[in-house]
Amino acid sequence: MGKAEIYAYLAQRGIWYEVTEHPAVYNMAELSTLVLPYPEADAKNLFLRDDKKRNYYLVTVKGEKRVDLKEFRKAQGTRPLSFASAEELAERMGLTPGAVSPLGILNDHAGQVQLVIDDELAKGAGRVGVHPNDNTATVWLRTADLVKMIEEHGNPVTYMRL
Repeated sequence: MGKAEIYAYLAQRGIWYEVTEHPAVYNMAELSTLVLPYPEADAKNLFLRDDKKRNYYLVTVKGEKRVDLKEFRKAQGTRPLSFASAEELAERMGLTPGAVSPLGILNDHAGQVQLVIDDELAKGAGRVGVHPNDNTATVWLRTADLVKMIEEHGNPVTYMRL
């Protein structure tokens, strides 16, 4: 699903969302230069895999957070982790670097990607800002709605303090 299909998917399911169009951004530093309506809900996404390329994780955290991969590995009980390649990102979620988003999991028809979401994104307003599979916009939605969509798609979701 591309950007237009994501918006249609959300509307068809009656999910509240708001869109902020912006120039293409490829990292959190570039995103921080933009004026956004909910900067506290900006999400950073890390696409990881284990060393055997059997388990894939999309880790979604608040934008300013750093993720300690060794601690994450210990908490999840995984094999050694590294960042997945651009090819793996395209194969698993149909995305390109810079457009990584939990909404890309909707393109994961094999159910191979597990969403691990920072529990801080569920607190407060419970809102999250992610790319609609395209890095020229941010779509804001309720974290609970995002999680429900991913679970209904058949991919596992874990909340975790990161």
